[in-house]
Amino acid sequence: MNLLANDVFTGQPIAIEIVDAVARVQPASIADPECYISPAWCDIQVNGFGGFDANAADTQPADITGLVRRLWQDGVGRCLPTVITQSAAHIQHCLRAIATACEADAAVRASIVGIHLEGPYLSPLEGARGAHPPEHIRRPEWDEFLRFQDAAQGGIRLVTLAPEVLGAIAFIGKLVQAGIVVAIGHSLATTDEVRAAVDAGATLSTHLGNGAPAMLPRHPNLIWDQLAEDRLFASAIFDGHHLPASVMRVLLRAKGIDKTILTSDAVALAHMPPGIYERQVGGKVELSSSGRLSVYGTPYLAGSASSLKDCIENAMTMAGCTLAQACQMVTLNPAALLELPDAPESFTVFRWGGGPRLQVIATVVDGHVVWQAQ
Repeated sequence: MNLLANDVFTGQPIAIEIVDAVARVQPASIADPECYISPAWCDIQVNGFGGFDANAADTQPADITGLVRRLWQDGVGRCLPTVITQSAAHIQHCLRAIATACEADAAVRASIVGIHLEGPYLSPLEGARGAHPPEHIRRPEWDEFLRFQDAAQGGIRLVTLAPEVLGAIAFIGKLVQAGIVVAIGHSLATTDEVRAAVDAGATLSTHLGNGAPAMLPRHPNLIWDQLAEDRLFASAIFDGHHLPASVMRVLLRAKGIDKTILTSDAVALAHMPPGIYERQVGGKVELSSSGRLSVYGTPYLAGSASSLKDCIENAMTMAGCTLAQACQMVTLNPAALLELPDAPESFTVFRWGGGPRLQVIATVVDGHVVWQAQ
């Protein structure tokens, strides 16, 4: 197959030749006006997708492989499987499953650019902790983290924690010294605590605007404090349910495109058929035809059921971004946050005709076509 695509950032025509599932690119003189190529989309927070769960008590390496392969279909060639708050044994089991999946499959290993550990060092307070089980939230302990990192075979690259938890600031310093990116999330930190976390080396706000109580002081509060902190990137869930369009626009204006990262924060029910489901964590939930996942019988969200592609589309249709800006927030920005090496042979090819939807044509990882539309 031969494609003539436009570089999403420069507009330069690019010829893509695919032979026996190997893709090669070179400059071209013309391009299909609706075909685009960008670096591989990167989702820094994905708990599950399409029925595959990175956090189930019985998660196996095959589940992680299935998760990554399912993400490829939606253009995500790089990701950080996210392990959330649970018992130490449960967390270690999930981390080992991810590490083993990487060992067994070179393409999966190339796609998983790290593991995101979200918790267990979070605020135990209602609202701030979100869906994280309170019985497993605890203070940071360096020896425990080293056991987690050992189970992950060194794969943990990002840790989300609450800086107000006792010992968190010193813990942030140790993580940064060890080369781990630190994020503020599921927190009720004060202005001084946010500043102390950033001074210690935190560089990200995890899903800013969520993971906080519904009612906060008018000002100051931790959302304003993180928006105003220029040293922080902000990840945000543009699924159309976690943040209204007005908040999306304000967040982008405050942080700027260069400091914003789109993430799906998807759970295992993402892109599953609508219906009522029973989950290991969170109990009975309802997935509507609109993609909203809520605690059954309530208006409360039970996680994100959207893909990163959905978030890119919403960035354009709801937040007024250009295609290049939306793609920057899922490619260049996560790479800058995580200090990822350039990967010119990993890219996403997609079609966009100016409407609300993108169509993924091919996902390429390390020069190999890992998924291709029929």
